[in-house]
Amino acid sequence: MGVVSDHRSGPGGRSRAPRERTRASHSIEAVLAAAVAILDESGAGGLTIRALARRLGGGPASIYWYVSGRDELLDLAADAVLAGVLEQVADVGGDESDPIDDLRTIAVAMFDAIVDRPWLGAYAMRDTTVQVHSLQLYEKLGEQVMRLGLSRRQNFDATSAIVGFVIGTAADMGQELPAEVASGEVRRDEYLARATDQWRVLDPAEYPFIHEIVDEFAVHDDRDQFRAGLDLLLGGLRLQAGR
Repeated sequence: MGVVSDHRSGPGGRSRAPRERTRASHSIEAVLAAAVAILDESGAGGLTIRALARRLGGGPASIYWYVSGRDELLDLAADAVLAGVLEQVADVGGDESDPIDDLRTIAVAMFDAIVDRPWLGAYAMRDTTVQVHSLQLYEKLGEQVMRLGLSRRQNFDATSAIVGFVIGTAADMGQELPAEVASGEVRRDEYLARATDQWRVLDPAEYPFIHEIVDEFAVHDDRDQFRAGLDLLLGGLRLQAGR
């Protein structure tokens, strides 16, 4: 990427001179770190090429040196977060360890990275042709599943199920807070109490399950609930593998 030539005619039919493309003064690591910071602060709607350039103290052209546009920027920002997860679990796995325990460790690390970032669920592992670390993390999960001695199709289905459960649950639990809670007008516990009060007045004959779990819902912890669901999934995988 050196010189970009523009052969279109300018006013009066004059040929425009080739324009020299100025190389960016910052690194791709700085670009992605700043992009993640904006996303954490303002969500996907707050990340634009211009906003990122302002954060870094340059012009939009300095960002386009590294990415083709906003979509690629979002994919790479998500991948940068998952690169941290990959580094965190680098030593997980091995002949002497339990593959189910290793899968749980990797899954929990992924969940923790995504759940507090409402923007991330939509872009995590969205396009592994450009998200190198996401692909490596998927490979890391798959290698642990392969250790269970399942069939090729079972390996694929199990790994996909784990990834889907982790990302889907984290994205659901990490949704933006209701406006009244985000503004501080209503506390989170008050908001949940209002919901449970509405559930309790439902007809028990029509909603037996709701009445069965409403007291649990009132005091549940999202992360504990994720771990319980993950244990159900991994427990089924352990049974399938005959372990």
